[in-house]
Amino acid sequence: MSETLAPAEAQRAYYARTAAHYEAMHVNDRDEHGIALAAFAGLARLHGARSVLDVGAGTGRALARLEDELPGVELVGVEPVAELRAIGHASGIPAERLRDGDALALPFADDSFDFVIETGVLHHIADPARAVAEMVRVARLGIMISDSNNFGQGSATGRLAKRLIASLGLWRAFIWLTTRGTMAKWSEGDGVFYSYSVFSNAGQALPKFPRRFFMNTTPLAGTDLRHGAGHVALIAVRA
Repeated sequence: MSETLAPAEAQRAYYARTAAHYEAMHVNDRDEHGIALAAFAGLARLHGARSVLDVGAGTGRALARLEDELPGVELVGVEPVAELRAIGHASGIPAERLRDGDALALPFADDSFDFVIETGVLHHIADPARAVAEMVRVARLGIMISDSNNFGQGSATGRLAKRLIASLGLWRAFIWLTTRGTMAKWSEGDGVFYSYSVFSNAGQALPKFPRRFFMNTTPLAGTDLRHGAGHVALIAVRA
């Protein structure tokens, strides 16, 4: 990560630099987000969805996938990185459907879309609670979050250690120490990322969307979703 850029700017610069390889690196219909989108499409049909907003849409992978799954539904994505949007536009997604936008300040009124979704975005944001609040605000029928679950990642010993540290109320201090105070980490495969769990923001869906469905989207170790699944999807809908 560049020492001269703030984490959010560094992440956008990373995506701009790797845009040409983005789909090869991050898009697979059978990956954790592909599984989450398939499950979401079924519930969206069940609830009669007419519009879906994808937050942090990248090159429009979710829009393209849902176009097949939800024919006739208005599908819109917001993505702050122009280089990623350009690839989506070149593949045939109109500019009005894949537009500029920030997850922390969605440019839409309350209840503008039936569903608001994200796939693998929140673990790149320093303040994911703010992004989820925006998703809940703009959604009318529900939200879908497909993202990492830090406490379900790693070996059995590592997961147990994380659980112990968290139970002592020392998790943030542990991350602060291991990141030398930045709270963020860096990898060439994912750019800037934060230790994140879908469960950390699951409560924000309440009370607007009280029916919550959780599923592991990568193999589950044991039977404890919170401590055994490295990636989790949450779909929350109105009663």
